[in-house]
Amino acid sequence: MISLDEFERFRALIYGESGIALSEQKRTLLASRLTKRLRDLGLETFSDYYETVTRDSTREEFTRMLDLISTNKTDFFREPKHFEFLRDQVLPGVGPDKRIRIWSSACSTGEEPYTIAMTLYEGVEDPRQWEFEILASDLSTRVLAKAAAGVYDEDRFRDVPSEVLRRHFLRGRGDSAGKFKVKPHLASVVQFRRLNLMDDRFPIKAPLDLIFCRNVMIYFDRPTQETLVNKFYRYLKPGGYLFIGHSESLQWVQHPFAAVAPTIYRKET
Repeated sequence: MISLDEFERFRALIYGESGIALSEQKRTLLASRLTKRLRDLGLETFSDYYETVTRDSTREEFTRMLDLISTNKTDFFREPKHFEFLRDQVLPGVGPDKRIRIWSSACSTGEEPYTIAMTLYEGVEDPRQWEFEILASDLSTRVLAKAAAGVYDEDRFRDVPSEVLRRHFLRGRGDSAGKFKVKPHLASVVQFRRLNLMDDRFPIKAPLDLIFCRNVMIYFDRPTQETLVNKFYRYLKPGGYLFIGHSESLQWVQHPFAAVAPTIYRKET
């Protein structure tokens, strides 16, 4: 079992690097998630593993540890009202340049940014006349690799209409039967990048139309939520939107956004 002192050291490390706030109730969960990794590395104690993580100059082991403690559950068209809003409210208001820039800031295994891309393609008359740009980021290199590969089991598409699936994904044959791979036209508008939401600045040079940050802030304490939301505000253009998860709320967070719909916020100026 992980000692209280060991838990506190990991808790401070994880919070400082990722913003994830582990409560005392997560002590057993942390121990169970890390135990197999200790065995794989031939380590005897959690203190040994802490030293391994903090002395790794490549940061690979720290990233692997975050992968172990993070929940990366997502689905295509999860929380569909956000995509309906994008289609029905945002796209009709895009200017004559027909360009839209979107950030999926915690993209996990890619279902969210590919859903955004499908919504864009399905929501305009001639996608060839548009410029779609989607930045998809996550802290985990493991989930980013899966997202960039764009290959998913058939059961992941239960909420995707069959005709939409046919237009945007290739059905696997032979050894790949039961799997689908994203088509090039969809993959070409999504750029995957490892990015830490705790960074002071983000590598984003032009203002964004939308930011999706859904079902992530539930892992953050209120000061971290407030800092992040106000950073997002700076990267949106006037009239841009922030989408958060339906299990989240900005009710107790100081921010300059205007609420326009449940879990949808707008930068007015």
